[in-house]
Amino acid sequence: MGEFELIRNYFAAAPCAQPGEGVALGIGDDCALLSVAPGEQLAISTDTLVAGVHFPDVCDPFLLGQRALGVSASDLAAMGAKPLAFTLALTLPNVSADWLQAFARGLNEMAQGCSMRLIGGDTTRGPLSLTVTVFGSVPAGLALTRSGARSGDLLCVGGPLGDGAGALPLVLNQRSTEASTTKALLARYWSPQPQLELGQALRGKATAALDISDGLLADCGHIALASGVRLLVERERLPMSDALLAFFGLDDARQAALTGGDDYVLAFTLPQPELASLVSAGWPVSVVGRVVEGQGVALIDEQGQDITPLTRGYQHFRETR
Repeated sequence: MGEFELIRNYFAAAPCAQPGEGVALGIGDDCALLSVAPGEQLAISTDTLVAGVHFPDVCDPFLLGQRALGVSASDLAAMGAKPLAFTLALTLPNVSADWLQAFARGLNEMAQGCSMRLIGGDTTRGPLSLTVTVFGSVPAGLALTRSGARSGDLLCVGGPLGDGAGALPLVLNQRSTEASTTKALLARYWSPQPQLELGQALRGKATAALDISDGLLADCGHIALASGVRLLVERERLPMSDALLAFFGLDDARQAALTGGDDYVLAFTLPQPELASLVSAGWPVSVVGRVVEGQGVALIDEQGQDITPLTRGYQHFRETR
């Protein structure tokens, strides 16, 4: 099967590749054309996922299709952007109709859930890897960035932490547990749901934001550095799921929540007066700390003592980030 036949059979005909809002021209020409409304800025992000580094060498292609787009779309959520479209560069060691059909189905399911259109990309032969570039729009001047946190702000997250790391022993077939726990944790790993609506709700409210991919402590370090402040994370306030606690126990669950990565929920700083309106609107906001003067990130216990661990970030399969 040639490149163009592959694209035509498995991707160009998918529902997510059909014309839609913001896409003036999609797959079929040398470039796609996007339409951005006056007063909007284009948000763009690229992620590459490599077999054996970012996901197991052997895995369900349907789930991989979901994950590949979900983790990339999460970057749009972190900027408060409305999703528009994405491209896919797919490197395959061999062409398998069954694999491609399942992968395209998973990709399409996530794309439709995120209201994104596939507008192009590339295919080539080689070790399995996927490069996804996502495009979104945000009103000029309202994009969320990492650099606006101020002393006195609250440090918040948009949901439970640690489930992605909690799923890793299951993904690698290193442990097993009850079916209900397995299902909940694996869903968070293979089908991460980017918090696109929450990101848009935070425009004009949050002072800094990002999505948690490498662990709460490591990613908060990016906000601290960009904003020139110090973030204090309070251990007792970490939100964790019942599935993670049942699988790991309290101590290991806390470690996963702090350093595990692959959560793809938003972490953001927020002036205290903004909290009530977000909570009353039903957004899943948990306060996990605060912003103070200084530099860096510290984990503190209930007495306010610094208990920051030496290891702060998630290690991928063979990669340290």
